[in-house]
Amino acid sequence: MIDLEGLASIRTSLEADGYEIEVTDGDRVAVVISATPEACAECLVPASVMVPILEHTLKVPGDRIDLTYPTDHEASDHEASDHEE
Repeated sequence: MIDLEGLASIRTSLEADGYEIEVTDGDRVAVVISATPEACAECLVPASVMVPILEHTLKVPGDRIDLTYPTDHEASDHEASDHEE
């Protein structure tokens, strides 16, 4: 089970920089961070840094966290739009 206070804390921090976080807790913890139109691209730490932050904040082992970052979605969106042309 994730730490809900920790989730609230990191959600507040991400929202201040224009990001949203969605967490699904099960055998693994799925974390999706998405950018809003107001997102500050320079404000989001690399995924390799975010996983240990999530591990500490959510109080779950890092090897249970599956992180999806905004750039993961953008790559899929670009690939789809490339095929539409």
